[in-house]
Amino acid sequence: MCAAEVRGLPEYVPLLAAALEQVDDGKVGEWGAELAARVRRGARVLVAGNGGSAAQAQHLVAELVGRFVDERWPLPAVALSADTAVGNDYGFDEVFARQVRAHARPGDVLVVLSVSGRSPNVLQAVQAARELGVTTWALTGAAPNPVAAACEDRIAIDAAAVPTVQECHLVVAHRLCAAVDRALCARSADTVQPVPPARSLSMAVVGDVLLDRDWDGEADRLSPEAPVPVVDVTSRRERAGGAGLAAVLAVADGHRVTLVTALGGDEAGRRVRELLAQAGVRVVDLGAAGPTVVKIRVRARGQTVLRVDEGTLSGGEVGAWTPEAADAIEAAQCVLVADYGRGVAASAGVRAAIAGRVGQVPIVWDPHPRGAQPVAGISVVVPNRDEAAAALHESTQTGSLAVDVDRARRLRAYWRVGYVAVTRGPLGAVLVDADATAPLVVGAPRVAVGDSSGAGDRFAVTMTAELGAAAGPSTAVARAVHAATGFVDAGHHTIVTAAGLEVPDGWGLVARMRAEGRTVVATGGCFDLLHAGHVETLRQARDLGDCLVVCLNSDASVARLKGAARPVVPVSERAALLQALGCVDAVLVFDEDTPAQLLRRMRPDIWVKGGDYAGVELPEQSVLAEWGGQVVLVPYREGLSTTTLIARAAGGVGR
Repeated sequence: MCAAEVRGLPEYVPLLAAALEQVDDGKVGEWGAELAARVRRGARVLVAGNGGSAAQAQHLVAELVGRFVDERWPLPAVALSADTAVGNDYGFDEVFARQVRAHARPGDVLVVLSVSGRSPNVLQAVQAARELGVTTWALTGAAPNPVAAACEDRIAIDAAAVPTVQECHLVVAHRLCAAVDRALCARSADTVQPVPPARSLSMAVVGDVLLDRDWDGEADRLSPEAPVPVVDVTSRRERAGGAGLAAVLAVADGHRVTLVTALGGDEAGRRVRELLAQAGVRVVDLGAAGPTVVKIRVRARGQTVLRVDEGTLSGGEVGAWTPEAADAIEAAQCVLVADYGRGVAASAGVRAAIAGRVGQVPIVWDPHPRGAQPVAGISVVVPNRDEAAAALHESTQTGSLAVDVDRARRLRAYWRVGYVAVTRGPLGAVLVDADATAPLVVGAPRVAVGDSSGAGDRFAVTMTAELGAAAGPSTAVARAVHAATGFVDAGHHTIVTAAGLEVPDGWGLVARMRAEGRTVVATGGCFDLLHAGHVETLRQARDLGDCLVVCLNSDASVARLKGAARPVVPVSERAALLQALGCVDAVLVFDEDTPAQLLRRMRPDIWVKGGDYAGVELPEQSVLAEWGGQVVLVPYREGLSTTTLIARAAGGVGR
């Protein structure tokens, strides 16, 4: 039936109702919760479509930037269909892709609307977004179609009339806005309290930039010439290092970053400038006479086996101070000095500009053993244990808490700064203020396993941003420790935002693992009262791959499966307990009775259940078979169950 054959509402409404039944409301709710979590962390929403879909894209953006029903903060959303003038220079097929490359950052979300699912400009936008690490969702007509296939998730409406598909898309857009509002707004009896997203700050990063090259591969044999491993290199990456890494991390957190540095005129200097521009960092280059330092890390299965440095033995004079550099520091809401001992932090212009902002904005100084002394009066200095010892000309052999506190106190007096936070690797950090004040000791949320290079930059960037957003030093250092731990867990070549560690981005983790060809392991359950049997199963599951995602039943799902008295522990606390385990990389919550829908979206390589399911045909087996995944059992400790623990507690019975 074509649209013209629908004569009136009695005929029209049933067709629309039938089409709306195809909408997966649970998925729309997941999208809304995910969008809310991402905008809190500074991400943006990009929306694109042609024709009538362009109008709906604009409508969705208007609801997000303005309001849907309740008052809340304006959300960062952009309708790409509102700016098609670039098509005059690059062709209509490039009109959306060009804007994606201009606006998008890793962690953003691109929503595309296409009734046909075949629009070339929409397909190119999706391809550009995937290349940039942007999550892609599609609203299309009947599937399969190219746009739906290209996106990471999709809602497809099979209806005979184009207007019916578009009307369903509008309903989905409204439902999506309602889900976003529900996640962002905490309701009371009569009011809605707006919950602000992460604050985007104007940040100046000052310091030396390096070029990092990561060579990854496999090492399964020794060289015949010497007892050293032979690494078969399978991939090479280049990234900005030193203060450049700090700037890139700050941009990924959603801040507007100007990097004041001194780049060499060599090939490495030109390359690092390109990388910074691609990441969205504005660079003010003072110029350097010497070569750009290049650090090559050779890794096998994620572990560094060799590091080769080039240019570290050659000095280079930093160029003259410029009005542009002065303006960058003067305009910043917070300043981070990332000193890598190559002269930028020691230059007279930098030191004078920093001194001029003391007491006006938060200033964090990340020192280097061969670098300059911090400017007196700044907010915080963040040395690691070795840097603290070197600044006091002491041995790094001792490293107790008492030693770290004593060094921090002496350095604070010596440098004449507000606070000193000594980072302690996997043990977290210690923050000292005045001598009469007890030190704040922040432990890491779990022992991080991985290459720790760059963790100090992650710590310093988070500390700077938190202080810039008016957080207290104790809050800032705690969040910085969590951020640095997650950075090490994820691998230093992956950009991990600070705020994302509050609510780990499970879908982002899965996407990264997929892109790197790694093995994704998943398991699931209620985990109402976490016990030793659960922990043992989770540890064994994690050993089977490169990451473990736990699919966790929501409170409503647990109640349906276990009865109205369950769960004993609400889902937010169950998720937090699971995430605190070192063997768990991410937790995803589902509301259905089984995780089948979640698994189809995640498509893990391995699904793990405890050995108490031996001899039972698991419903997940047929689901995993759809993409060639494998279901396995691991040994389970006898005599341990949540039901037994609850019964013991209720009856006051011990073991």
